[in-house]
Amino acid sequence: MVKDIWIRFKGKHPTVAQFLVFFILSNGVTVLQLIMMPALRMLFAGSPLEAVPFQVLPVGANLDGSRYYIFSYAAGPVAPDGSCGGLAYFLAVQITLAIAQVINFFAQRTITFKANGSILKAAFWYVIAYVVITLAAAALQGLYKAPLYRFFMGTAGGAGEKAADIVTMIINSAISFWVFFPIFKVIFKNKPEPAAKGA
Repeated sequence: MVKDIWIRFKGKHPTVAQFLVFFILSNGVTVLQLIMMPALRMLFAGSPLEAVPFQVLPVGANLDGSRYYIFSYAAGPVAPDGSCGGLAYFLAVQITLAIAQVINFFAQRTITFKANGSILKAAFWYVIAYVVITLAAAALQGLYKAPLYRFFMGTAGGAGEKAADIVTMIINSAISFWVFFPIFKVIFKNKPEPAAKGA
């Protein structure tokens, strides 16, 4: 009965149905990220990677006059403003995002959009979109990351750091969510099957 209702709804509102499936799968991938990111952070914590600064792509200056980097992870353990963590923090974030996006690509292509167009062409455009969205989301962190970490670490210490990590990951996921749906509608092509001969 539920299946019949869903089939009728999908027939009348195909884009809304796609969006609902996209929403469910995206939230599943977000939960995966919320598990993976802290696990990778713990794996890299205290490693020599924390002592390697990773500050790249300077674009202008912070309010205090210091240089602003799109990716800014100074060497050392995570500071109360969310800076530091070095290459360890950067890798924890990017490995999490990369794994999540690979899973998301195949799940959305197969389940949500049931695409049968060129997987290589779709993957090419997906990677370009992923890089652009990752750079934009990283640049936006300059607006909210420091206040978030100051607030959570100031009120809850070590647990606050984990809470700030989770909120940051949710914000990144929300950005990806709203940007990727229209992109998927374009890159995941569903070519009509050729008619059978003699039909």
